[in-house]
Amino acid sequence: MSLPSDSQLTDTGLDLTGATGRILLLACGALAREILALKEANAWDHMDLTCLPANLHLYPDKIPDAVREAVSKHRQEYDDIFVVYADCGTGGMLQKTCQELGVEMVEGPHCYSFFEGNEAFAKVTEEEFGTFYLTDFLTRQFDAFVWKPMGLDRHPELRDMYFGNYTKLVYQSQTHDPALLAKARDCAERLKLPFEHRHTGYGDLKTVLEKL
Repeated sequence: MSLPSDSQLTDTGLDLTGATGRILLLACGALAREILALKEANAWDHMDLTCLPANLHLYPDKIPDAVREAVSKHRQEYDDIFVVYADCGTGGMLQKTCQELGVEMVEGPHCYSFFEGNEAFAKVTEEEFGTFYLTDFLTRQFDAFVWKPMGLDRHPELRDMYFGNYTKLVYQSQTHDPALLAKARDCAERLKLPFEHRHTGYGDLKTVLEKL
């Protein structure tokens, strides 16, 4: 995986001279494992993957500029670049950036939605207001991305402040992994939330990459 360039270029045109049919998937690091699994299973050898740091999710306002830098760095090397992010808390700014750059991105508000399937997620989202979601990645990285950043490792009494209004924890699994399932249950216990497991697989992520 490569990180974005420190410099920010302004060229927004794709040079298709000597086109090779190669596509760059510019993705959130939290999706790397899933994208690599899909690439291997489907022999998508014309796709390359480069990832931005997964911890950008802690600072969503930084995602659009990071994507802009990465697209500018790599666009002359590929016939097309596809941004494997949903909105991810950017308030529409990532979509605006992608439109300015002339690149496409995954539809949906966040990865919980496209793993579930954006259409299916939209139908249940109002009923599940107050639901905390985990994916395979967030289950593996629960301490690094949830427990410690929120200070719960040092101040467990903050649990009620952060999660007092949540009604349940839903684990959306991409793979069948008993160890991850057990860990997700443990996360729910630590947050004192009822647990629900849904095996979503790759959802709309697989569908949208197939179209490429």
